[in-house]
Amino acid sequence: MTDSLPDKVRSILSDILGLSAEQVAAMDDDTELFGALPELDSMAVAGLLTEMEDRLDIMIDDDDVDGDLFATFGSLVAFARAKVDG
Repeated sequence: MTDSLPDKVRSILSDILGLSAEQVAAMDDDTELFGALPELDSMAVAGLLTEMEDRLDIMIDDDDVDGDLFATFGSLVAFARAKVDG
């Protein structure tokens, strides 16, 4: 059984940020991330991007990363979907 992309992103957030399963399960497209989650700091961003590359088999260029990417859970999933779909 293949996880959906949002579930994969939830798993990455949980593993890298140490968030509870309940916390990531409650995330929807409008859930704010950067600035709303104290665990999501600049060091965590680097870990998240690396983990997304590994788990989703994508390449993320420095030019791809901006403040809007981590604004909400929905923006992060949309970015991942665009990368996965090529």
